[in-house]
Amino acid sequence: MNDQEKIVIEAGSLEEAKAQAAEEWGLNPEEVSISLVEEEKRLFGLLGKKVKVEARPLFPPLLLRAKRLAGELLVLMGLDVAAEVEEGRVDLSGPDAGIVIGRYGESLKSMEYLLNLILRDVNEGERIHLDSEGYRQRRIDNLEKLALNAADDAMRRHRPVRLEPMTSWERRIVHLALKDRTDVETRSAGEDPYRKVIVWPRGEGRSRR
Repeated sequence: MNDQEKIVIEAGSLEEAKAQAAEEWGLNPEEVSISLVEEEKRLFGLLGKKVKVEARPLFPPLLLRAKRLAGELLVLMGLDVAAEVEEGRVDLSGPDAGIVIGRYGESLKSMEYLLNLILRDVNEGERIHLDSEGYRQRRIDNLEKLALNAADDAMRRHRPVRLEPMTSWERRIVHLALKDRTDVETRSAGEDPYRKVIVWPRGEGRSRR
């Protein structure tokens, strides 16, 4: 978290200072931490006191907004899933997590796209990433295995192997998994959301995006 996500506020109480900071970032007060910088009494304590505090959001404000919005969407969907901020992303966990993930992560991707679309005006170019109980890492592991199997298949059959349509993040995993192979090359083809990776036996020029 950088210094731009820290503000100094003067108020009549710690609770008031926290509320002001939360309003500044569009957050809930419980999503803000404060530390006392200075406390002074006014007119010998007859008119109360004034506090100066340093306030910070518990996590980047964009992730906290995404967490709150994801929670609202999950309630509307009637799913028993909780949203929490973890390691730079919003994690969705609970009894209905499998429904949120969907087949090959399609539901999770759709929700991630929707959150980024709704928060587009405040995300300043940053992207919100969703995960669900370690699904992203499992997906990475599966994509790397898929890439290696496709490369072996392409060499065995001496012809290109087309993989399923993937997001840009998933295609990148495939490209990276095979970037050091000298016997195959990877290319992306098609238009989103049907863009896919093709694994070719080495021989033609490379075009990778």
